[in-house]
Amino acid sequence: MSHIASLLLGLGNGAVFAALALALVLTYRSSGVINFATGAIALYVAYTYADLREGELLVPIPGLPTTVNLGTDSMPFLPAALLALAIGALLGALLYAVVFRKLLDAPPLAKAVASLGVLVIIQQVMVIRVGVAPVSVEQIFPAERWKFGSLTVLSDRFYLAVAVVVLTLVLTAVFRFTRFGLLTRATASSQTGAYVSGVSASRVALTNWMISCAVAGAAGILIAPVSPLAPTTYTLFVVPALAAAVVGGFQNLVPSVIAGLVIGMVQAEALSLAAQHSWLPRTGSAELVPLIVIVIALLATGRAMPVRGGLVRQSLGLAPRPRSLTLPTVAGTVVGVLFLVLLHGTWRAAVIGTIIAAVIGLSLIVVTGYAGQVSLAQLALAGAGAFLLSNLTQSWHIPFPFAPLLAALGATVLGVVIGLPALRLRGLTLGVVTLALAYAIEAVWFRNTQIVSTSGAKVSDPKIFGLNLGIGSGHAFPRLEFGLLCLFVLVVVAFGVAKLRMSALGSAMLAVRANERSAAGIGINVVRIKVISFAIGSFIAGLGGALLAYRRGVVTFDSFSAVGGLSLLTVAYLAGITSVWGGVNAGLIASTGIFFIAMDRWIHLGDWFQVLTGIGLLAALVGHPEGLASDAHKLVHKARGLLESRRPATPVAAPVPALAGIPTNGLAAGGSGALDAPATRATTVSAPLASVAVAGAQATAPTGGHGEVLEVSGLTVRYGGVTAVDDIALRVEPGKIVGLIGPNGAGKTSAMDAITGFARASGSVTLGGQRIDGLASHVRVHKGLARTFQSLELYEELTVEENVSAALSGVRGHERHQRLAAALAVTGIADRADRQAGELSQGERQLVSIARACASRPNVLLLDEPAAGLDSTESAWLGERIRGIAAGGAGVLLVDHDVALVLGVCDYIYVLEFGKLIAEGTPAEIRANRLVADAYLGNAHSTPDPAPADEQAAASDAQQTANESPAVTA
Repeated sequence: MSHIASLLLGLGNGAVFAALALALVLTYRSSGVINFATGAIALYVAYTYADLREGELLVPIPGLPTTVNLGTDSMPFLPAALLALAIGALLGALLYAVVFRKLLDAPPLAKAVASLGVLVIIQQVMVIRVGVAPVSVEQIFPAERWKFGSLTVLSDRFYLAVAVVVLTLVLTAVFRFTRFGLLTRATASSQTGAYVSGVSASRVALTNWMISCAVAGAAGILIAPVSPLAPTTYTLFVVPALAAAVVGGFQNLVPSVIAGLVIGMVQAEALSLAAQHSWLPRTGSAELVPLIVIVIALLATGRAMPVRGGLVRQSLGLAPRPRSLTLPTVAGTVVGVLFLVLLHGTWRAAVIGTIIAAVIGLSLIVVTGYAGQVSLAQLALAGAGAFLLSNLTQSWHIPFPFAPLLAALGATVLGVVIGLPALRLRGLTLGVVTLALAYAIEAVWFRNTQIVSTSGAKVSDPKIFGLNLGIGSGHAFPRLEFGLLCLFVLVVVAFGVAKLRMSALGSAMLAVRANERSAAGIGINVVRIKVISFAIGSFIAGLGGALLAYRRGVVTFDSFSAVGGLSLLTVAYLAGITSVWGGVNAGLIASTGIFFIAMDRWIHLGDWFQVLTGIGLLAALVGHPEGLASDAHKLVHKARGLLESRRPATPVAAPVPALAGIPTNGLAAGGSGALDAPATRATTVSAPLASVAVAGAQATAPTGGHGEVLEVSGLTVRYGGVTAVDDIALRVEPGKIVGLIGPNGAGKTSAMDAITGFARASGSVTLGGQRIDGLASHVRVHKGLARTFQSLELYEELTVEENVSAALSGVRGHERHQRLAAALAVTGIADRADRQAGELSQGERQLVSIARACASRPNVLLLDEPAAGLDSTESAWLGERIRGIAAGGAGVLLVDHDVALVLGVCDYIYVLEFGKLIAEGTPAEIRANRLVADAYLGNAHSTPDPAPADEQAAASDAQQTANESPAVTA
């Protein structure tokens, strides 16, 4: 019975988590925002309600009285609650109209960072205006003890849970049976469709923001009598609420509410067990519950949070590649030394604080800026380095510099463990998991008095060869030697992060950030890259934490709180999370940085600095959704492009020479119908491709050259009850071009996905006589099977050279340069190497995609609609490029809707219809096959079967129509 009593005792907190989860779901599915400020909004409404009960109205605006008397000594519950909820709804409308509506097309991370800015503003305003002392609120529900034998139930907790369940049922009915609910679901499913249907998605989102903030406020009001009001406590209520929302998939209300109730009940039971058993940690057991729930929910389903149907999807922004490191390194070192030498006292301490914050900020540059893995646990990892340093220096007496390095390695191990969910998760889903991890680490380790003394963990000064590098104390604080030590660490870390961006590993990280599917398709081991990014980022964070420990002398949990981790991501994103300079700028504007000290000294902002920082963050995000540094990166890139455009252009010959041994029209001789183009068809190239044609006209493909055969047998692909590919077999021999054609929906791309490992399939796939159908997609690439994608899947913000070199992960030195040059030459885009892929024409982009696939020197190359978006002239020239690739010894499997291209360049062709193989043969045999003509043109209105003598003529006419009809090539 004691366990049941403990579970029921948690109904109160569970109800609050459930209500906050409701608010999170309502906000996310209407506007795509994970509102980390939900707990802070509940806090504000709860304080407003508490003052209203006393006849006062809370005024959060500085310079005015904290409260305004409403002419009464008290206000009844119902009017006070309704007025507080109305204020909460107005706050939601204000937030959406001023901030989040303007971020509609911003990256998802920008929206999350904006909500963190709102959290900082509300929490700090509450701290300043009402203080941190707990505030008790009059009971709403009767507080009685109900006895059921030996079981005792607190009535107010039960009523609180019932109230939240009733609210959930009402909202569920509203969203299921009303027109507003239908519009909300439609907008969440497809924002584009909502616009087309004449529905104002913004108005729907505004209303949902008002409802969600009112619901969050209701949670704050209901819990206030049970849990006294305190700013920091209410803010962290969002962590278990996020766990509950994850269970509901951020879409479903009832599962989210049930999960919230369960989390609260299990937390109460965990606390009860910790009190009964000495072997359990005194603190942290309850904080582990949200983490366990999130991990089980996400890994069990294997899905991320749904991405709303927005009109535009953007990335994190440019990650500029440094062109030179010598000048920035020397200049930065000189400036740092001058500041440390010339400044003293508080100002030198501010410079040191800036340097340490920059080191920790650089860890986010690697994990999030380069690899695209959203981590909210970097400050917790820095804390791990700090606390480990204390143990290593105090208990183990390990000297400097081994102690901080070992502490950083310990943080690395923890970071890899934290990063394990990234193997199946990505984006903000991973951010939610890492926040729960930071929340648990803080409670289980940093605030656990069984592990850390109540006075903190002491750290010995760093000493080497008798030289004390510590920060000092008294009049000597802070010592120059410690400042130079911190500067040395920053310079080394910044140099290493910049070199990482220039390396093959850095390109692979950016490829994973941009598109994991495409990265795997060019041979990148996505799992390995994610683990490495977390390891490097964690090591850097651990070093920063060790420096901070040396700076403080005594390590305490408040320097590494989960809320502080949120602030770290906020500052890093604002400063520019995709570049080294962004990490350095994060140190400048951090709360321990020189900018804060200067503002405090000159303007005396005091506690209002964080509020102004939050407001500045929101203003900056509205104008610069990718961070302040993004515009600077774009300006530098434009300036470089302008300078390069003024250079003398390379002269281009009018006719493009054909490949040796290939007919001048780029197609097989002896074609008929539309294929009998003039011999000059491919020699006059349109502008987008003309300037790239000559460079690689005589090149051959950089292939493996092993002459391996690709054989597919019994290949079947099913999606649920739909059979997309039904028992097909095909063969691609070395140096041959094999076509795979069919109308839309025939199963061509599904077959290609199955062959390359991107779709589950039955049957066998062999390359060179070895089975590869059980291998991961990136392993198949290294076995000699490469592909392009129908949607190209280029990395838009990387240059052509970086796009192609991303496929050379693991290749080093001269061989790497040789493969890169050969891939660019065979496609004729060597003079575009420094251009961003997003700036190229469609034809050039197709060539980049093919060059990237060729870079791995495949034995067999699969091309998925390489002529999409090209006109007939460009398609013909592309045909020559494909012939050049096959001439190098590679087999080519070509999928395309351009029938003229396929029939002209292929040696053998397979035809699919509704997943079944209906024909195969040489181009001449396919031209004469009536089933192929029927598959493209249909036979509903066909005339009776022609006489045998007329059959070939009828098929030829059908093919002529197919080549001329846009409907056939669509």
